[in-house]
Amino acid sequence: MMLPGFPDAAPLEGLGGGILIGLAAALMLLGAGRIAGVSGISARAFGISKSGMSWSSAWTFVIGLPVGAFIVAALQGGQSPTFVSLPMIAVAGLLVGFGTRLGSGCTSGHGVCGISRLSQRSIVATVTFMLAGIATVAVMNMLAG
Repeated sequence: MMLPGFPDAAPLEGLGGGILIGLAAALMLLGAGRIAGVSGISARAFGISKSGMSWSSAWTFVIGLPVGAFIVAALQGGQSPTFVSLPMIAVAGLLVGFGTRLGSGCTSGHGVCGISRLSQRSIVATVTFMLAGIATVAVMNMLAG
């Protein structure tokens, strides 16, 4: 579906993705009794946190994220992801990791699971994430000209 003035918009794909994310979060909560917060699961996999799911389950989840993305890309006609330089990815990853520890979670934990439980802390965290993202895009666009 094409939106006038937004040639790259994909609202139906976004709706489908949102439904799948919500379903996965609900299945994790109902099936494992755990919040589907990627930063917490990643912290468990890398040994930063001792609480949560088992270490092997956390690694399975973390490995499944990029593997799933590459499978979808292959099924959609071999689209290949493009990245900036490896040092830039490393710096970005460290900043995101620092931010998720500082905010006691990430957008998946706060935005998907926390808001659905009407957690005030998660609502504030998600608004903060969104405002920081908007500000970052605005600054990057200004710097790029």
